Amino acid sequence: MEKKKNNPLKQILTIVISLAFAGFFLWLALKDFDYASFKKSISKANYWWVLLAACFGISAYWFRAIRWNLMLEPMGHRISNSNSLWSISFGYLMNLTIPRSGEVARATALYGVEKVPVDQSFGTIILERVVDLMCMVVFLGLTIIFKGEVIYSFYKNSGINFNTNKILVVLLVLMACTVLFFSFKKKLAKVPVLDKIISFIDGILQGLTSIFKLKQKAKFILYTAGIWISYYFAAYLVCFALPETSGFTFDDGFLILVVGTLGMIVPASGGIGAFNLAMKYGFMALFISMGKSGELGGETGLTYSFISLPLQIIIMLTMGLISIPMLAKARNNRVSEEQIDKKSLN
Repeated sequence: MEKKKNNPLKQILTIVISLAFAGFFLWLALKDFDYASFKKSISKANYWWVLLAACFGISAYWFRAIRWNLMLEPMGHRISNSNSLWSISFGYLMNLTIPRSGEVARATALYGVEKVPVDQSFGTIILERVVDLMCMVVFLGLTIIFKGEVIYSFYKNSGINFNTNKILVVLLVLMACTVLFFSFKKKLAKVPVLDKIISFIDGILQGLTSIFKLKQKAKFILYTAGIWISYYFAAYLVCFALPETSGFTFDDGFLILVVGTLGMIVPASGGIGAFNLAMKYGFMALFISMGKSGELGGETGLTYSFISLPLQIIIMLTMGLISIPMLAKARNNRVSEEQIDKKSLN
């Protein structure tokens, strides 16, 4: 497989834009920031709850690693769970440097240790994102059912306005392009430049359709539930670390997870700024719905974010840095095994 040459200028530009996003959202989040109140609140935090939340954060990695193995099986690839785990960890590490680069880095890392074609594993990663989106919708539904008034309050505070007509036009254009592509795919494949692109897309589609060929569908559902239950408790348990949020209910955790996930979607380095701002507005909405001060809610949300976000980044850095020597060792072992096999054949 040919390796695509990296464009240093493009990577630098991506990093600069990402940092700009982070800086802008952090500036928005920290406007009128009360440092004295933050210092007082953070000094009372019980970090045993944070440690417990970290355990759930790490368990999500393991559930995702095992599930990825299941998704690759229908394509004839049986990989070790450890190689799956470290490839995922390396992908998350790369996301901290260049946003959205982790998916390709993860697929490339797996190719290095298991020889799974990048296009096929990348297809399963896209499928993961689709499944994650569906799970996110489930949690959003639970939030609407139990905390509908809080969602409305968050929407008002965010200042976001959706233009349904523009969204509809974009969707129709995308649908038309998709139909045209598949209608003329064979003819387009005859063009030398497009041949490799279409071959890559076919590999992705093979990965996407692998879910219908899963041999162990029940396990796939179980591991998916494990991932999102781990995410839920990694977010919710941090609330018990702060006196102001220690009384938050189980359904409050639904909103915290949804709002936090939305904050992490923004292409800012490590979610910095965007996550903080999302938590500020989310907690404001929660406090207002409880009849408390929205300003106090915003301050508490920022305090929460300055515990929860560094926790996520520390996990990503730790697991990612460990993955580098682990992947290197696995790659060397594979090369040694291949050399032994060649010698035995000769």
